[in-house]
Amino acid sequence: MADIRTGLVGFGFAGRTFHAPVIRATPGLLLAAIVQRSGDSARAAYPDVRVVPSVDELLSDESIRLVVIATPNESHYSLGRQCLLAGRDVVVDKPFTTTFAEAQKLDELARAEGRVLSVFHNRRWDGDFLTVRGLIRDGTLGRLVLFESHFDRYRLARRPSAWRERARSGSGVLFDIGSHLVDQALVLFGMPESVSADVRIEREDQEVDDAFDIVLHYSKMRVLLRATMIACAPGPRLVLNGTRGSYVKYGMDPQEEALKAGGSPGEPGWGREDDSRWGVLTLAESHEFVRRALPTEAGDYCGYYANVRDAILGRAALAVTAEQAARVIRLLELARESSDAGRVVAV
Repeated sequence: MADIRTGLVGFGFAGRTFHAPVIRATPGLLLAAIVQRSGDSARAAYPDVRVVPSVDELLSDESIRLVVIATPNESHYSLGRQCLLAGRDVVVDKPFTTTFAEAQKLDELARAEGRVLSVFHNRRWDGDFLTVRGLIRDGTLGRLVLFESHFDRYRLARRPSAWRERARSGSGVLFDIGSHLVDQALVLFGMPESVSADVRIEREDQEVDDAFDIVLHYSKMRVLLRATMIACAPGPRLVLNGTRGSYVKYGMDPQEEALKAGGSPGEPGWGREDDSRWGVLTLAESHEFVRRALPTEAGDYCGYYANVRDAILGRAALAVTAEQAARVIRLLELARESSDAGRVVAV
């Protein structure tokens, strides 16, 4: 069967670093065209791929079946709608849209048009997330009472050219990093009963939020989600406390840094962590604590696109649905509402 011809809209950081190389490395997908409105970096990076200046020109190619939208957040809804109405299957980079209402409309449109619509929540294929998902599934830690997830970075200066740091709809760390953390939490635990949050600006001379603390309230557990741009010594990436034990993991999944360095999925050792970065599992056994390093599963962002491919071909259910992604946007909206009002907000 012929490869699914894929068009990529946008060749900024997300398109260049994540989507293009992962699409290229996924069997059954063919990166056939890239929309880049200015500059020639796409042509230089992929000389064998057609580069066009507009979405209209991309859609004029009837052979393009899948369109990937990797543009600024505020354009996701309009471009997603245009491509769905043009009869294409669509992947939208996270966050899905800038409002829950827009997310619902795109979901409804995709259903009406009979098209596959997914959102690039690639962090479900991080090795650390796959590892903790297995721990929870197997009941290794007993009944969980706390799940804590951090994205800690250190960058004091605002990047003037970065649209994510300008006062635009959907900009800021809440919609950027928060989309990943909320999506992971919903995959593991479903919708919470209520939300409390503190969304704020910590750095000087900033236009949009650059830090947050979100607490998702479940009946017998709490989920703490945190991001900051001022962490010279980052805290743990993940902390899980349960009635039988704990798991603590430092350090980020290695795939992003490998992609930034020009690596390609499928290379030997892709997505695997050095054992010095493995998390520590501590279990309470016979009135003493038993500690051991737990190997981190190998991450693989190609898993996301392989599932999209299979869903388009009718071979598998879609892993990241528009309905799921819409719920992420709803929780982000409730987090902001909670922060602005200074109170716990019911879901």
